[in-house]
Amino acid sequence: MTWNWQHRNWPNFEWDRTEFKKLDQQFYLLVGEAIGSIKYLSQEDLSQLRVELLLNEVMNTSEIEGELLDRDSVQSSLRKAFGLQANRSPVSPVEAGVVEMMLDVYANFQQTLSHQSLWDWHAMLMNGRRDLLSIGAYRNHDDSMQIISGPIGRRRVHFEAPPSARVSEEMDQFVNWYNSALTDSELTPLERASLSHLYFESIHPFEDGNGRIGRALVEKSLSQSIGDPILLALSKRIFEAKKEYYQALHHNSTGLEISNWMSFFSKTILESLRFAQRHIEFIIKKAQFLDKYKHDLNERQLKCVMRMFEAGPEGFVGGLSAKNYRTITKTTAATATRDLTQLVIIKAFHKSGELKGTRYFFNLDQVNI
Repeated sequence: MTWNWQHRNWPNFEWDRTEFKKLDQQFYLLVGEAIGSIKYLSQEDLSQLRVELLLNEVMNTSEIEGELLDRDSVQSSLRKAFGLQANRSPVSPVEAGVVEMMLDVYANFQQTLSHQSLWDWHAMLMNGRRDLLSIGAYRNHDDSMQIISGPIGRRRVHFEAPPSARVSEEMDQFVNWYNSALTDSELTPLERASLSHLYFESIHPFEDGNGRIGRALVEKSLSQSIGDPILLALSKRIFEAKKEYYQALHHNSTGLEISNWMSFFSKTILESLRFAQRHIEFIIKKAQFLDKYKHDLNERQLKCVMRMFEAGPEGFVGGLSAKNYRTITKTTAATATRDLTQLVIIKAFHKSGELKGTRYFFNLDQVNI
């Protein structure tokens, strides 16, 4: 099979640009909505929002690669970085490294991309690893860099990257393209970000961590385009559509016509922005809800409310049951019934169902953005 980097015109990618004007309008509309919404947040709530979105990114970008991190430890590290109160959860080298990389992407998005910045990201990401030949450097092993799946004897090669001997030259070309593309008036932010991801993944310059660094490049690219750290949930959206994501990468790895990829990934970015906007609106309503009801809630009710808010915009799937309430607050059935009834009376909650099927939900429509 011939891969994209083996074509004579590599890396001159081509795609149909007819839909990008409309997609670009959606991008700027969503960015504008986010900027307009966060003006309602206090500095502490804004920091909390950034922690929660970065937390989801750290967890999901690792989970895409099959690496499960401790959520409490990652959250603690992020809260400390943003000056928020944090517990003292122990942090593993892997967790510390990926948090450091994502914070660097967030804080230093304006910096010109360089080999050194990519090497630094890799060193952060591979913190504590002892099984790699090259950490904080491009790969230099003689073996082929292949993306494979399936059991031994029935392996399927999804992609083979350029040999290590070509990586330095390829990355020189990539870094130069990436930096010059920022001032290319013909490329929209979505086109630049989508192309940078596919281009980088096609080179696959590192021994491990290419997917996570490739997604970090998307966030850097978009942040540079708008002049601020972008608030989105890219890795969450990719994790939810992981099968389609890998299929799109594979489908666009053998040629230079990449219309399918550019459309798919641009729409993925837009979906991640929409999720982030829902999260922003949720944080605002959370602040308004607590401001309205904080003096009406007893200690048990407040504990349950805060636990429900921790579940995020998607909340408790199926709603809160009386049993959930008793578990969270460590109280009796009679007290739980009394507390939940009061929450409905003051219109903090609304309920649906009857008897054992009764469920309680936030009445966030009672507060206004």
